[in-house]
Amino acid sequence: MEKQPTHTYNNPAEATLEVIGGKWKLLILCYLNCGPMRTSEFRKEIPDLSQKVLTQSLRELEESGIITRTVYNQVPPKVVYELSELGKSLQSILDQLSEWGEYYIKARNYRSNSCI
Repeated sequence: MEKQPTHTYNNPAEATLEVIGGKWKLLILCYLNCGPMRTSEFRKEIPDLSQKVLTQSLRELEESGIITRTVYNQVPPKVVYELSELGKSLQSILDQLSEWGEYYIKARNYRSNSCI
């Protein structure tokens, strides 16, 4: 792997967003937070995600050192993605995002149902 050019960030959150930002990367990481996955499993879980964008997102996350890609020498080839050690450091953040999302969904549902 080539060494990435050094980038100066104005804020640590900027570095975080560069690595996990975007519409799909965070969702991919949330699924990997539950365990290793194959490409076909991502396609089943996230049907709106195109193969091209999935492949690009997985490559970028791998280049950033957040996930690992393991290729098993078999026919047909088996490729499994999982959080790397660096990626595992995001687990508590991913858990908190999921918890907040559940809270938000309940709060929004309660609010919309309370007017009926």
